[in-house]
Amino acid sequence: MKFTAFLKTRGATAAIFMGIFYAVAMLGIFLPGYTAIPGNVDKLPIAIINDDAGKNGAMIAENLQENLPFKEIETDITNKQALKDLEHNDLALVVHIPKTFSENIQKGEASSSIDFTINEAGATVVSSTMNSVVTEINSQLSTQFSQQTAQGVLMNFNVPEKQAAELAEKIEKSYVGNVVTINEIPDGMNHNMLPMFLTMAGYVGAMIGAMQLVGAFRASRGKASKTRLFAYVQMAALLIAVVSSIIAVGVAYLIDKPSGDLFFGIVGQQILNYMVCFNFTAILIFLFGEGGMILNLPILLMQTIANGATITRDMMHAPYEWMSHISPMYYSVQAYFANLFGSISPSPYIWSMAAVGAIAMLINMAIVAFLHKPMPVQVSKTAVEKKAAEITA
Repeated sequence: MKFTAFLKTRGATAAIFMGIFYAVAMLGIFLPGYTAIPGNVDKLPIAIINDDAGKNGAMIAENLQENLPFKEIETDITNKQALKDLEHNDLALVVHIPKTFSENIQKGEASSSIDFTINEAGATVVSSTMNSVVTEINSQLSTQFSQQTAQGVLMNFNVPEKQAAELAEKIEKSYVGNVVTINEIPDGMNHNMLPMFLTMAGYVGAMIGAMQLVGAFRASRGKASKTRLFAYVQMAALLIAVVSSIIAVGVAYLIDKPSGDLFFGIVGQQILNYMVCFNFTAILIFLFGEGGMILNLPILLMQTIANGATITRDMMHAPYEWMSHISPMYYSVQAYFANLFGSISPSPYIWSMAAVGAIAMLINMAIVAFLHKPMPVQVSKTAVEKKAAEITA
């Protein structure tokens, strides 16, 4: 056989196609998706709450609204409600100017601070961006108020050395920015990425499992009714989900060491994650056979951006945002963030993921019922012989 003839074989042509297709799909999905960073940072919603009774708070709040690079800034909201929204990642940053801010500034007290609250249990780009923004704000405010305090102090030139030292300290501490981080994630990128990696492990395993089990379904046609075979597929998937989830979570505990109280909850979510992803990816395979696997790849790649681990929905371009609403990966990642590091219940995300799985299973049932033609069940020779023996007896 010549090399040109070998290249024309089914395996070689499939490999060539997949090499080109995967490169185009990956770059064509990832590169446009990540243009949202930092391009869409201005779409992140923040809140500025001014409770200051003096004029300094109003001045700062106005300046922040004018100069911060965010299009959606909430001001007509209480600090309590803003912090609640922050816990649910409906806000990216809460700036709170306390009631006594102006009074403390005038006294030169170190307690004259503004609270900047950030939630780490969410997209990594959000927390890192907000930390950078807060650092810049605090630097500017510290310089501004130190200068104001210095102007008052310099009106008295001939002061004793001890008093001068006290005044210098007063100038230095006239403003102190108070950065508050809620739902802190332990140091190490492995902790930040754990929700995404757990989800990806389940999704990729489920996608490959769907290809194999649907293939077994097709190969077994005629040996049992399609209804029974579909039930076998689901039962096999559930068995794999349980075993693989226990192992996956076990590996996560060996490396990241989450709280032991969360073990069974994480295992349960991982099992659900596998089953939902299995039925979600099985749709195209039930429809197109092995060709469905090719279509599943770009959907998987799209979800790696749309799952919310790196960027939030507010920052996503429209196609990725649309995908996040039907993506099992999005709800799984958000549920893991809430369960592992957050202070809110993961239940809304769990129920949304279960709804996606239920709809996907119903679609698969409809495909099997209406598009897969029924085949007569072949009775094995042994079964025929046993039946004949019973009749003879």
